[in-house]
Amino acid sequence: MKGPYGIEKAKEDGDLEKPFLGPSSSSTIMASSSSISVVLGTFFAVSGSYIFGSAVGFSSPTQSGIMSELGLSLAEYSFFGSIMTIGAMIGAVLSGRVSDIIEQAMWVSDILSIAGWLAIYFAKDAWWLDLGRLSVGLGVGLISYAVPVFIAEITPKNLRGSFTTVHQLMICCGVSLTYLFGTVVTWRTLALIGTIPPPLYVSLEGIVPCVVQLLGLLLVPESPRWLAKVGKEKEFEAALQRLRGKEADITQEVAEIRDYTKSLQLQSEGGILELFDWKYAQSLIVGVGLMVLQQFGGINGVAFYASAIFTTAGFSSGVGTIAMVVVQVPMTALGVLLMDKSGRRPLLMVSAAGTCLGCFLLAISFLMQDHRWCKEVSPILALVGVLVYTGSFSLGMGGIPWVIMSEIFPINMKGSAGSLVSLVSWVGSWIVSYGFNFLMHWSSLGTFFIFSSICGLTVIFVAKLVPETKGRTLEEIQASMNSFSSR
Repeated sequence: MKGPYGIEKAKEDGDLEKPFLGPSSSSTIMASSSSISVVLGTFFAVSGSYIFGSAVGFSSPTQSGIMSELGLSLAEYSFFGSIMTIGAMIGAVLSGRVSDIIEQAMWVSDILSIAGWLAIYFAKDAWWLDLGRLSVGLGVGLISYAVPVFIAEITPKNLRGSFTTVHQLMICCGVSLTYLFGTVVTWRTLALIGTIPPPLYVSLEGIVPCVVQLLGLLLVPESPRWLAKVGKEKEFEAALQRLRGKEADITQEVAEIRDYTKSLQLQSEGGILELFDWKYAQSLIVGVGLMVLQQFGGINGVAFYASAIFTTAGFSSGVGTIAMVVVQVPMTALGVLLMDKSGRRPLLMVSAAGTCLGCFLLAISFLMQDHRWCKEVSPILALVGVLVYTGSFSLGMGGIPWVIMSEIFPINMKGSAGSLVSLVSWVGSWIVSYGFNFLMHWSSLGTFFIFSSICGLTVIFVAKLVPETKGRTLEEIQASMNSFSSR
């Protein structure tokens, strides 16, 4: 099954801050390079992530065009911009269980996304516009959980962080290209472009990314951990061997997964209420806490309404959004390269500190504008603030919380935990995306001071509570967190 499942080996003791150096850290596995199956599996999984990014970036460059053509008020457009997150909430609630039951969870996401984009393209009134956005949100809610966890389960531990962060890289590409093309095409054309991958922009050849994912998932192995969970021993070993490479020694990894799977057979599939048991306390605090701080740091306000921010600050929205494109993709790519070198925690703290600084610069810009200080400087300061914020967010805060979420929950709680954490993320996203325009109307200065303060709290939260998971198997991570919670 190509849904997200995790196996975590129970150990009595563990260190949250140091990589596990015991015998299960197979030197053969660490040294082996990623097989073609892992690369293909990751590529086909993140094809849907591009749609995610297109959906997030769509509302910023299209605001004036849609409001003018369909006669929407600010409140109606805010509802349109945020209704995607309502659909994503529903998708998030279903994501864990759907991935546990339906093998084609990501296929369902593709179908919903295609239907939604077509509804937006043909929309003649707000009703069809909102319905299409809601459908896209449902699809996005499913893949926001399914993709990173699926990738985490098929990759070796020394590459897991970098490969999982490719999900965020593709989201960033979707956002950036949507911003870029939104400056030169109509909103209806942009809705169609949302279903087309980057290669089609520069040549006549290309395949809708949803179709790439639909067909590509047929070619990659199923999750070995899920196969072990359902008792398919031969298929489990064959899939793991294919993912690690023909010459790789998988003996240690097979033993870990098989032993822990047997221990979990004595446990029932956990529900939402069981997730609040004390032994899962640290996993729950870290998973939920990171998602809350990620969203209330203001990312969807900036991403959904970047053009409006630039206009309010007195800067060219076209130039500003193009500058964001130039910054976002390289910074996300840098985060991918650093993920398994610097570790999760340092990258998260640097990223959160950068978003704090970016919001602070934006707040100072609006303060100068309110008092008519240095009129020539304040628009430039606003641009710098947005670029520092989006670049810093792309470096770590955008992808690492999803990487960590994919690593810290045990298999019997994966469904419930994934649904809860994803739901919390999308509820926060809806609150920020719907309320952002009203907050800006209340006080642009106050809005970004609030976001800056939350980003500052994120640095403290990561330093005090988030474990380092670099270079550790899923089994080792969960064992250390469970032993910590049980003390």
